[in-house]
Amino acid sequence: MRHNKKFNHLGRTASHRAAMLSNMAISLIKHKRITTTVEKAKALKKYVEPLLTKSKNDTTNSRRVVFSYLQDKYAVTELFKEISVKIADRPGGYTRIIKTGHRLGDNASMCFIELVDYDENMAKETVKKATRTRRRSKKAVATDAVEVAEAPKAGDVAATDEKQAE
Repeated sequence: MRHNKKFNHLGRTASHRAAMLSNMAISLIKHKRITTTVEKAKALKKYVEPLLTKSKNDTTNSRRVVFSYLQDKYAVTELFKEISVKIADRPGGYTRIIKTGHRLGDNASMCFIELVDYDENMAKETVKKATRTRRRSKKAVATDAVEVAEAPKAGDVAATDEKQAE
């Protein structure tokens, strides 16, 4: 029986998988976005998000715990100095997976995984452009102006109604 065996082994031994996820996590921390397969990205998300949560508390112990996973002092420094400041108020969900299609050689489903707070395109407030109306001919604009000029005003309508009532 396979009770509680949801872990994706990615077709690798435990040591190979740990090394691969560590290297991918380092690349994600350094470059803020990496392109990989969807399965690896999902495994990386489960691997790196607890490390990002741990980096919010900048203590010696949390640095040592994160270093035991990453084994790269530059990545750990960047994680604790820059990234943890940006994600300080976020309660979770530090990464985003966006699917990009299929790889040409083996048709593997590809995506990129990125740190949410570092994506400039998604972070910007989208400024809504003013909708442009279609241009009308001068003749149509002139007839509209004449109709507006000929239309009686609200006070005029009440006065004509009173005259008709008499």
